[in-house]
Amino acid sequence: MRLWSILLSLILTALPMQASADSLAAYQSRAEQLLRILAAPGGESAFFSTLFLDAVPVDRWRAIAADLRVQHGEPLSLGAVRTDSATAGQVEIRYERATVGFTMVVAPQAPNLVVGLHIVGARTANDNMDKVMAEIAVLPGSTAFAVARLGNDAPELLHVHRADAQMATGSSFKLYVLAELARATSARERRWGDVVPLGPKSFSGRLMAWPDHAPMTLHSLATTMIAESDNSASDTLLTALGRAKVDAVLAASGHAEVDNALPILTTAEAFALKMPANADLRQRYEGAAPPARRTLLRDSAARLTADKVDVGSVAEIPTAIDSIEWFASPRDMIGLLDWLRRHGGDALPILAVNPGIAPADAKRWRYLGYKGGSEPGVMAMNMLAQGQDGAWYAVSGSWNNPAARVDEGRFVALMTRALNLLAE
Repeated sequence: MRLWSILLSLILTALPMQASADSLAAYQSRAEQLLRILAAPGGESAFFSTLFLDAVPVDRWRAIAADLRVQHGEPLSLGAVRTDSATAGQVEIRYERATVGFTMVVAPQAPNLVVGLHIVGARTANDNMDKVMAEIAVLPGSTAFAVARLGNDAPELLHVHRADAQMATGSSFKLYVLAELARATSARERRWGDVVPLGPKSFSGRLMAWPDHAPMTLHSLATTMIAESDNSASDTLLTALGRAKVDAVLAASGHAEVDNALPILTTAEAFALKMPANADLRQRYEGAAPPARRTLLRDSAARLTADKVDVGSVAEIPTAIDSIEWFASPRDMIGLLDWLRRHGGDALPILAVNPGIAPADAKRWRYLGYKGGSEPGVMAMNMLAQGQDGAWYAVSGSWNNPAARVDEGRFVALMTRALNLLAE
């Protein structure tokens, strides 16, 4: 599971308090007790507030603590404790194989019970990039991974595992849509404030429930598409910008196997093609060249809409991930990220809204942009990062398994380790 995304905290807004010696001592005491609470079940009611336990019951907390022990070994000692105020700060716990960071908030009144706790990241002990790549390489199914330094010339690959393998990348394709929007606004063909009606809608994402044809700016659609991976936003933008222009970004950014990846499908088209009722269309699509595929999409548009998708049928089992997908290699994605670095302009802040990893790990970077993708059997993560020294890097990894769902939390942890090592 994604440790950084498990919300263990209730966010409390309080007036700033001057940290007194007594309050700092109380915070330190709770930090020391956290080590014991993580090591073994028991004592939760004397450590957490009732408000916290209402949101995260004891059984749920114990499962989370046990999962941490499975992943990182036994908690051994208290590490750094940093206080931001009388009641809030960061606590590090040293496990056998990693140091795990938490944000912790305690009540200002005695007995200063813990009202908020949030896992913000883990650093693996004695880690290195070779270990990360070795763990990625043995994941079930197939994997590909690359790290590159970016500069004035072509990306310089630093660490690679099957960097040229064409992989299913899920919603990573939305980076191509963002790149075309960046190009069009730079060329003054479009403006970020241009308004277009929402639609065609697709399943998944909050815009699916918005009013039909709601007026939205291109900037709002792009932000929702990237930060939330909203499918209605991406399909609306792909349609508004024009599929041919978005397709052209593949060649412009250096995609190595353009014919294998074109045309770029809307999310509704992709999942409608996966439906058993459209097996005939899928068979024709899989064997066709890009021009014939475009004709098929146009002539079969009425059969390839979101309302034709039975989401339940593709929610648990990998379906046609080797044929009806968005394909790219890590080298391709790094080329695209480098294109965005050079030409993205106002697209770069959009790319940084959701960094894809824990906030504490993301803060190691001066800039961190992210877009990934996932569905049953598919996981991809793509990061554009600028170090504190100003150096630029791109990291791209994909994991495909046509036989079973992939462990998304495990892959996030591996990619986070790679970024943390790169930031050191």
